[in-house]
Amino acid sequence: MSERHETAAGDGVLAIEGLTVAIGGKEILRGVDLMLEPGRVHGLAGESGSGKTMTGLAVLGLLPHGARVSGRIALAGRDLLSLPPKQLNAVRGAEVAMVFQDPATSLHPMLTVGRQLTEHMRHHLRLSRGEARERAIDLMRKVRIPGPEEAISRYPHQFSGGMRQRIAIAVALACAPKVLIADEPTTALDVTVQAGILRLLRGLCDDLGLAVLLVTHDLGVMSAVADEVSVMKDGLMVETGPRGQVLVEPRHAYTRALLESLPENAGNAAAATAGAEPSEGEPA
Repeated sequence: MSERHETAAGDGVLAIEGLTVAIGGKEILRGVDLMLEPGRVHGLAGESGSGKTMTGLAVLGLLPHGARVSGRIALAGRDLLSLPPKQLNAVRGAEVAMVFQDPATSLHPMLTVGRQLTEHMRHHLRLSRGEARERAIDLMRKVRIPGPEEAISRYPHQFSGGMRQRIAIAVALACAPKVLIADEPTTALDVTVQAGILRLLRGLCDDLGLAVLLVTHDLGVMSAVADEVSVMKDGLMVETGPRGQVLVEPRHAYTRALLESLPENAGNAAAATAGAEPSEGEPA
């Protein structure tokens, strides 16, 4: 049974209630409850196949064809599961955005990063070409891309992996969404670049009041950046609570098993990740 962290109704910008997803007769998610609050990072942890990514995809209506969904996903009071496709398309990118694990696949290799930043703004915000360009440069500066005025004309392959992930985050922020879903955003990066991305996400959350859902299997990442943590197993939410309670005094046996499976120096590694200096070419 899930150990829930009680949050007053109406406090969250996104509320998931009783979310169940079945594909091909198999339940992938079973009665998932989750609350995201402005200005806070909610970590979602669990082994591969536990349902973490599926939860994020369900919010955006990006589930596989034929998936059967029940429950409620309320964004500022609107149930996203009941929206017709056209209205849901208007929500994606504009109010809820997602950053994927591998920026090499989420960024189009044949389009400049400026084009990929501005097309969302021109579509959702109805900005002129010049206005969109200025906002794109400002976003590049916000995610600490050096020389944004020149960088905006370059292609994804001309950037390092860490820089590409920063650009992917800028694309996600292009239309000032209320909610940012980050799906394993640091998995493909080395530890010092990972630290920079985590600091960036934490800073954007604090500065912009974003509600961030950080999906990761790495409890060290959770200890470095999350305010609240939820743990999933086999499509069930088995434990939810403040970071200190879940990672220091877990109530569920599965959470304890995950923590006990970490290397002995995982705590030190997490602390190092939170305070590590960026590698050469990667801004703080």
